[in-house]
Parts: sequence; C-alpha cells; structure tokens
Amino acid sequence: MFKKKRGREGAEIPSSSLADIAFLLLVFFLVVTTIDVDTGIGLVLPPPPDPEQPPPEVRERNMLKILMNAQGGILINEERANLRDVQERVIRFVTNRGVDPNLSDSPQQAVVSIKTDRQTEYERYIEMLDEVRGAYRIIWDQEARSRGFRDYAHYRTVEGEPNPVRREFPMNISLAEPDPGS
Repeated sequence: MFKKKRGREGAEIPSSSLADIAFLLLVFFLVVTTIDVDTGIGLVLPPPPDPEQPPPEVRERNMLKILMNAQGGILINEERANLRDVQERVIRFVTNRGVDPNLSDSPQQAVVSIKTDRQTEYERYIEMLDEVRGAYRIIWDQEARSRGFRDYAHYRTVEGEPNPVRREFPMNISLAEPDPGS
C-alpha cells in the first residue's frame, strides 16, 4: 500500500583524495616559488693573517688612497676627485709599470685602499667599490685583447686556470676600517 518514504541520502564529496590534492599543490608551489635572497658583496677574502708574522710592507708609491667622507666627497691621494674620475685614475695607477714616479712600480705591487667615514651612505660606498672593480675589469679586457682575444670573458673560457691575466694584474683592494666620524 503506502510505501514508506525513504529519506534521500545526501550527496557526499569524497574527501580522501582532497588531502592528496592539497599536498600536491603545496609541493608544487614550494618547488616553483623562488625566494629572493640578498647575496651581499661578492668578495673573496684572503686567509686570516698569521699573528706571529708582521704585515707586508707597502711602499707609499704603490698605494692609491681613496678617501670618502660622510657627504660622499672623494679624495684620491689627497686630491679632490669625482666618482667618474675613479676608474681612469685606478687604471693609470695600476698600469703605470714604474714609468711615472708618482704612480705604482708594477701592477702586482699596486694596492688600491678605500677608506670611508662611518657616516658615509652605504650606496655611495658600493658605487665606489664598483668603480674600482670596474677599472680592473677594463684592465683585464685590455690585456686579453692585447693577447688576441675578443675580451676578458672570452679569454677566461679559452685559457681556464691558472689565469695569467689575473696574475699579471691582481685585484689588490684594501678596504680600510672606517673613520669614527662625528
């Protein structure tokens, strides 16, 4: 006669695979996402000095002193200079080979000393360091071209290590402790 009404069963979403899908999405986004990491300044520091051994003596002639004050003013060997003059002065100093008695004896003995005030803006310091390193890149390019290569990058891929150009013109940069400032 009368049939009993059966209650309709509600539709269910299978949740067993939902956890799998969420886990796969999590793994996918972890693999695909890149995290921006500041790498800092790429400098290779020399090994720590032996406390028993005195530091090597550098003749005054072989030291190019670059001073930067808190306002960004630059002195190169106690002469006023602009940031755009730094590369040319470093190139002339390093490649002198003893010709000018006011410049370095040889590229191997040339040392570029950068000293700042404690209040010097970090960006200005990095600009100065980039100019000095850029001068060395120009010197290396010129030397590689004199050896018959297109540029220093091409020379490095052909020559490999040890690198005669870098041995001839080592990047001797001294990053002096900042002055206390005011």
